Amino acid sequence: MTDSYSHPLVYFFGQGRADGTAGMKDVLGGKGASLAEMTNLGIPVPPGFTISSTVCHTYLDAGQFPPRLRAQVETALQRLEAASGRQFGGTEEPMLVSVRSGAAVSMPGMMETILNLGLNDVTVAGLEAQSGNPQFAWDSYRRFVQMYGSVVNGLPKKAFDNVLERHRADAGVARVIDLPIEALKGVVADFKAHVEQKTGRAFPDDPIEQLWGAIAAVFGSWNTRRAVDYRKLHDIPDALGTAVNIQTMVFGNIGQDSGTGVAFTRDPSTGAAELYGEYLLNAQGEDVVAGIRDPEPISTLGEQMPLVFAELQQMAVTLERHFRDVQDMEFTIERGRLYMLQTRRGQRSGRAAIKIACDMVDEGSISREEAVARIPPNDLDQLLHPMIDPAATLDLLTTGLPASPGAASGTAVFDADEAEALAREGATIILVRRETNPEDFHGMVAAKAILTARGGMTSHAAVVARGMGKPCVSGASAITVDEERHCFAANGREIKRGEWITVDGSAGKVFVGQAALVEPELDDDFSRLLGWADDLRHLQVRVNADTPADTHRGRDFGAEGTGLCRTEHMFFEGDRLSAMREMIVAQSHEGRTRALAKILPMQ
Repeated sequence: MTDSYSHPLVYFFGQGRADGTAGMKDVLGGKGASLAEMTNLGIPVPPGFTISSTVCHTYLDAGQFPPRLRAQVETALQRLEAASGRQFGGTEEPMLVSVRSGAAVSMPGMMETILNLGLNDVTVAGLEAQSGNPQFAWDSYRRFVQMYGSVVNGLPKKAFDNVLERHRADAGVARVIDLPIEALKGVVADFKAHVEQKTGRAFPDDPIEQLWGAIAAVFGSWNTRRAVDYRKLHDIPDALGTAVNIQTMVFGNIGQDSGTGVAFTRDPSTGAAELYGEYLLNAQGEDVVAGIRDPEPISTLGEQMPLVFAELQQMAVTLERHFRDVQDMEFTIERGRLYMLQTRRGQRSGRAAIKIACDMVDEGSISREEAVARIPPNDLDQLLHPMIDPAATLDLLTTGLPASPGAASGTAVFDADEAEALAREGATIILVRRETNPEDFHGMVAAKAILTARGGMTSHAAVVARGMGKPCVSGASAITVDEERHCFAANGREIKRGEWITVDGSAGKVFVGQAALVEPELDDDFSRLLGWADDLRHLQVRVNADTPADTHRGRDFGAEGTGLCRTEHMFFEGDRLSAMREMIVAQSHEGRTRALAKILPMQ
């Protein structure tokens, strides 16, 4: 294969200096560009390097990497070892890395990540000695084998979960994190045996082989169904490709003085100007977003680790001011030390987007023109969706977290494929899951709302629902979802597939039956934003109205007239419809003339 690239394929960041900047998203992807920019800002970021997104389609088209990529990766690994003071594949102080995707346009949760890469039966002993915590070392090892087997070998996650559950039950512990050392060693052995049985190849022990397998898998995840569906929904070009970020691991699962979390610089549901998010102690990042454990609100971190919380608040201010927009930040605390792993533009609900834009104008951060340009039409559309009628009689089933605002009714469906098929036939459905994952994305697109038993306000279900403007209640811990029987139970009641429920994502409530919905009330910020748009626009806004009700609604929203009136739509009810049918089925000129004589006065 001919290597036609003249620019670097690998860009290093670490020790306060980076080869890239925030303006290089097309090359480094959003994640790589933000890591480089944070490094240059002096934010504590674990060192690493980014493989350019230009390699993605070269690899996908040719099935192999550009010839000079391997030499550049080897050089970057050496720089990484020097920066971390550890050795990749070392027996005493092993350097482990994460391998993550990162497209120029954020696609949260749509592509793959592998953590703790570099572990084998030898390096895990080094990690034990280095950390002084054997339980942590073997928990990290089982996480790595599980992720590698799922992402690189393409094996279903459920089989790994079943092995974990069996060992947890045998050990008599409530949580996987509480498994004793011998049980964790058994999990790792069983995971490896499962991989070998299904693939016909032993699990790779060579860290370099592991690394190249992970790089290939992350590039390959650009073309997974969920990634393709996401790009179609959000009009993201297929030609962008993804970069690959290799970064030294910092560990949030090393003890109770460590943890991981996700934080927004402002509330993504309401727009309130306060730090918002969730975290878990003694955990790794996927534990928060996957909904496996119930996280704590970020405010609690101020009580448990006040110095770390104060540092996080200051970083949030620094990053929001620098990027002049709300930031969605991922962080890890390792033995009391805070590290930033990512920052990106925060997804937000339509109502929050408008409030944030207005507030940032008032604060002098952005101009009115920028505020108007930042609000996608879909965000305004979210505010025009129905909400539950305050006068309605409701049958409360359970409560959860108000993960994405708005309300919707539909029939309960428990499978993403079925949700997509039923929606295509015109059904109105609510997708109900224990927790969602990227494989459920097409079902979430089809659903009117999402309900999950697990997960917090920054879980996959919550973030994706907010991005699509769909109501979502997450972390409804009182419900038990039985996906085999297609039903769920809550508070002694059972809801079966096809039965109606109503989800109120603004209040975090779930009701039995089809609740009455009403049009929402618009606040002052909405009017302010439309007023600024009026001052800037050059075109009149007219409503597409076929009925008097349409014209009233258009006038309420500021339309200056009717732009299109399809008068035939006025004949779809009452006596008018009968006259139209009479004209259509008339068998003679005289019959048609008689029907038209009835229609003419109406017209």
